Amino acid sequence: MNAHLQPTGSAYFLTKETDSPERHTLSVLVDNEPGILARIAGLFTARGYNIESLTVSETEHEKNLSRITVVVVATPKVLVQIKLQLERLVPVHRVHDLTAEGAALERELALVKVAGTGEHRVETLRLADAFRAQVVDASTESFVFEITGKPSKIEQFIALMVPLGLVEVVRTGLAAISRGPQGM
Repeated sequence: MNAHLQPTGSAYFLTKETDSPERHTLSVLVDNEPGILARIAGLFTARGYNIESLTVSETEHEKNLSRITVVVVATPKVLVQIKLQLERLVPVHRVHDLTAEGAALERELALVKVAGTGEHRVETLRLADAFRAQVVDASTESFVFEITGKPSKIEQFIALMVPLGLVEVVRTGLAAISRGPQGM
């Protein structure tokens, strides 16, 4: 066994030495009970870990279970610590690193408000159509678009709307699920 992967009394030996942070999507199955989100957020806060995206919803009403999707950017060592600490929380049933498990489906929803008149309105509608964004509200001075897709698609759409009169953006955060027949 490699010397850098030898047990040292901590979980840090589980990963190779590297300092480059990586973006990972974690899926956490928890009991749907008061305070669980605060406990998980507190775990991140207490250790100085940043959460890039966080979504929570009840997924199995009969079993009283919720799924929390957390996107973090961390070094491999810190990521191992995050997963181990999440797994130790009592209402947590499972923690899956969807990024490490491979080819997960990731989607996000955004509402994008764009103001403009004349040629800007025409160009805004043309681009929205190209991105398959739906008009959910329109006035003579602005549009609100609903767009879903990968975060990179949404960011590209937002970037194109800036010179056309971008006013405001609201994003849901990432929803992700692994491919294949097995569940969490």
